[in-house]
Amino acid sequence: MSAIAVPLIGVSACRQQVGKNPSHTVGDKYVEAAAFAGLPVILPARDGGSDTQALLARLDGILFTGSPSNVEPHHYNGAPSAQGTRHDQARDLLTLPLLRAAIAAGVPVMCICRGFQELNVALGGSLHQRVQALPDFLDHREPEDAPLEVQYGPRHAVSVEAGGLFESLGLSERFEVNSLHSQGIDRLAPGLRVEARAPDGLIEAVSMPDAPGLVLGVQWHPEWRFADNPVSLRLFQAFREACIAHAARVDRAASHQ
Repeated sequence: MSAIAVPLIGVSACRQQVGKNPSHTVGDKYVEAAAFAGLPVILPARDGGSDTQALLARLDGILFTGSPSNVEPHHYNGAPSAQGTRHDQARDLLTLPLLRAAIAAGVPVMCICRGFQELNVALGGSLHQRVQALPDFLDHREPEDAPLEVQYGPRHAVSVEAGGLFESLGLSERFEVNSLHSQGIDRLAPGLRVEARAPDGLIEAVSMPDAPGLVLGVQWHPEWRFADNPVSLRLFQAFREACIAHAARVDRAASHQ
């Protein structure tokens, strides 16, 4: 990579049926958010997974996106999903090993919604499959028939844990987020640190202090009109800074070979 190269940012895709055609899809909002950090590169959800080391040799960061599908529960020894739950086996085969390898290699990762859940599962944690059915928890799902502006509007506050990444980024102790999910973290994976919680105690954000690169995961959707939200913008600025720093390290290493 040359010194003036733009960081390459992988963006995880979903495998979905679009009309009659099996397709690899990524929402525009994720692509635009990734473009803030560098040049987006779509990572197709291919059956059998991908060559993770070949990908990591070329990427300076990875954005793990949200999705209508859920991680298959056998990956965390969970009970079978409720009837009608959407899954994406091909995506699981891409993202779970890629997350582990990226973290080990120091490639910055930002994980949103399903990506947040994938992060926890990839590192050995487990998930609640239907948070709304559990006692003492809020219903974290979006109003199904509402317009996008309402679905992605503020739904509840999160409280930031002291002494972590969020505090170092200068985020407020409490701020409002959107909420569009039914799954959530149950058992936190080893090595992850809670950064923020919802009013019902559900984990809403995590980091990984001992990782060699940035590891940031949030349950909400900061990519939605991120430039208009100071918290979202700060999170993507942190991701961009980490990706630029990683690209610079790779470039220096290459120049010494």
